[in-house]
Amino acid sequence: MDQNLSLYHVFYTVARTGNISRAASELFISQPAISKSISHLEENLGTPLFIRNSRGVTLTEEGEVLYTHIRTAFAAIDRGEEELKKIQDLGIGHIRIGVSTTLCKYILLPYLEPYIKEHPHVKITIDNHHSARTLSLLEQRAIDLGVTVKPENAGGLEFLPVADIEDIFVCSPAYMKNFMLRNAGHPDILLESTVMMLEPGNMTRRHMDSYLAAHHIQPGNIMEISTMDLIIEFARIGIGIGCCIKECVQKELDEGLLMQIPLEVPVPGRTIGFACTNHPGSAVGEFMKYVKKMSHRA
Repeated sequence: MDQNLSLYHVFYTVARTGNISRAASELFISQPAISKSISHLEENLGTPLFIRNSRGVTLTEEGEVLYTHIRTAFAAIDRGEEELKKIQDLGIGHIRIGVSTTLCKYILLPYLEPYIKEHPHVKITIDNHHSARTLSLLEQRAIDLGVTVKPENAGGLEFLPVADIEDIFVCSPAYMKNFMLRNAGHPDILLESTVMMLEPGNMTRRHMDSYLAAHHIQPGNIMEISTMDLIIEFARIGIGIGCCIKECVQKELDEGLLMQIPLEVPVPGRTIGFACTNHPGSAVGEFMKYVKKMSHRA
């Protein structure tokens, strides 16, 4: 088939134009070369394809059958080329992004909103998972891009850092005041309080569990919550102490709705960024360039 493709192109052009001279002009080759290619194809197929006459050529019955299929094939090639051109001209593409609810709201959306305005023809699909699952999907090539904590072993991934984050414990001023009334002279607020944390399996929860274990801190009662936004809201209304990312609760801290609980040893910081394979598709590659450009402006 590979060897015959150029012969089929010659056949298609001659059949479409009905004239060897016009076909030669379109293909920028000589008429003898056209005749030789047709003869070669007829020999390969074991049947005549054209009837020569003084006005040009007409297809034989066998030639008509072949031309019907070849015309469809070349029409499909033309459509493919047109679609590729449209993709290039309009910036059409598809990006599958894996991201947790928290990182989607606080990290991805600030990049995604202006990107979509500049690239309205790119299709975006969001898979909502915690970072560990996102990294797993990246390795399986089930998604194109992940917003995640920097992995300890990036492996075959390209990682573009965009933010450093700090994990803290917060509570409402009223909660702290009432705690001190109940526990005068007892400073261990984590031991005596309900501490709201993300569910097990989440990378933030793993990070905090490691910190607590390393410093021999055992919260008195852990309430597991599905999202960080809920932890922040529950802490705000005084249910307990919330374990959250400082950057996600900065507004509440600035407004005095929440206060940060001081720790003898701060929780080690982490880096958040965009991860993709080392050889991303064109749409993903362009998005990564966009993120890098926006990060440098920030």
